[in-house]
Amino acid sequence: MIYYVIYRNDERIGGPAGLFVTDGGLGNAILWDHRSREWAFDPGLVMRFVNDHRNVDRFDTVDRATAESVAEVVTGGASLPGEEAIRSMFPSGCR
Repeated sequence: MIYYVIYRNDERIGGPAGLFVTDGGLGNAILWDHRSREWAFDPGLVMRFVNDHRNVDRFDTVDRATAESVAEVVTGGASLPGEEAIRSMFPSGCR
């Protein structure tokens, strides 16, 4: 898994604003959906953001431990799901 901490702007003022998790190559990804207040499968949005050169200064890849800490902040207290739970959010056959 690859964990991305997302910031609102290039200056990273205000701390982390989001968190993405990708499978590292199969095209699956989840993110914290602030509107629904839950983890959501949305590989299209994640890949568009990460692959857009304008966002290069708006995210960092981090280790799992850092992602777990950031998740508490970004979600308002919800934990980052375990890797098996994350894989279960991916479509069958894409895990």
